[in-house]
Amino acid sequence: MEDRIVLRNVTMLTGEPMDLVIDQGILIEIAGPSQGDGAVIDCTGMYVCSGWIDLHVHAFPELEPYGDEIDEIGVKQGVTTIVDAGSTGADRINELFASAREAKTTLFAFLNISRIGLERVDELSNLTWIDRQAVRDAVSTYNDFIVGLKARMSRSVVGESGLEPLRVARELSVETGKPLMVHIGSGPPDIEEIVPLLAANDVITHYLNGKKNNLFNDHLKPLSILRDAIARGVQLDVGHGTASFSFKVAEAAKSHGIEFNTISTDMYRGNRLGGPVYSMANLLTKFLTLGYSLQEVIDGVTVSPAKWLGKPELAHIKVGELANLTLFSVQDQEVTLIDSEGEERVSTKTITAEGVFARGEYIKC
Repeated sequence: MEDRIVLRNVTMLTGEPMDLVIDQGILIEIAGPSQGDGAVIDCTGMYVCSGWIDLHVHAFPELEPYGDEIDEIGVKQGVTTIVDAGSTGADRINELFASAREAKTTLFAFLNISRIGLERVDELSNLTWIDRQAVRDAVSTYNDFIVGLKARMSRSVVGESGLEPLRVARELSVETGKPLMVHIGSGPPDIEEIVPLLAANDVITHYLNGKKNNLFNDHLKPLSILRDAIARGVQLDVGHGTASFSFKVAEAAKSHGIEFNTISTDMYRGNRLGGPVYSMANLLTKFLTLGYSLQEVIDGVTVSPAKWLGKPELAHIKVGELANLTLFSVQDQEVTLIDSEGEERVSTKTITAEGVFARGEYIKC
């Protein structure tokens, strides 16, 4: 019985109480409340869903300022799967891959098209750092681990290179079959030049940023290039980060029917410890406060990213499959939330990560 665990009296998102029985990491039974047989973990008052997925983090701890430990931004946050968003390029992707094997959190990666990755914060300012063959070789070697290519298209990153890094990234995407995640921020390049180069299944991260070069006009109405991109299947990812999430833009986006595909944190050590990100749960609370339903919010960190990754099993709670679960509570508790612009909103409900079941182990958050 020591290998058999019962998550007792968990609440499904439908509101139904259940017992989940897990034996040697496999979900073997979904039973009625208090009906499961095994070593009990009392989950009364907790919701359960498939493991949260964070599509945009920085999980290479040696890098400054954009680095952190895998499990600090993974399982300890209630997140069972994270995707490193271009911390490493071809030069060091092997090190990231090796570290993934030691973690309790499942890790995938976007490969930075610059071979040096985030060893510098202007990694696309010198076009000689974009080694096409090195990108091809890295994707070939780590094909299952690398889920896409990353290009950070803002002035501080590209310098005088302008739009050229994105043109190269587009060509490499076609050659490797890997979609792009494109960071947007201050221009140039102008957002009107960037977005038309993106194709179906590419990802715009930081789509709710409050900078001048964003996807909404001065009256906070969505640009036509944004609606066109959505129509052709470009995905919208939150990527909150230190400087890339605005409540005002998020409220305007929702009012115009521009909704997220995936909710991600862009978390690293600095914005985890010092804010304004803090945790995935804090970010999900922000989207509850914006008026999204609990189901919509949780889908943004489960069903939607699992679908984008082409790994629908990550969003399953099915008998006979590996248990990949997040336990969380929603409490009637007032909390002040802050965005990247210093704007505050007050929420009367708070999402709190309570624990995960990942890689055969229950871990409290």
